Amino acid sequence: MAFPTAVNSQITDSVSQENTKVLGDAPATATGNFMIATSQALSNAAHNATTGQQNNAITAQAALTQGVNTLYGVDTASAAVGTAEIYSK
Repeated sequence: MAFPTAVNSQITDSVSQENTKVLGDAPATATGNFMIATSQALSNAAHNATTGQQNNAITAQAALTQGVNTLYGVDTASAAVGTAEIYSK
């Protein structure tokens, strides 16, 4: 510290100590912020994966239902054509 100063030396010491404390706390604060950001990103990724699986299950169920309806529809149509030919004679 440079002497003499126009400011009381106790005030200068207090400011210097606080600056040192802030510089000492900076790595811990940065690490905490990084961990929070990382955990939020991982949470979003897990949520997106779950939503994707749910959407895939709904799409698969709709495709299965459409396929079953098509199978039933083909049988009904062929039976109807055969029946119409029989009755037309």
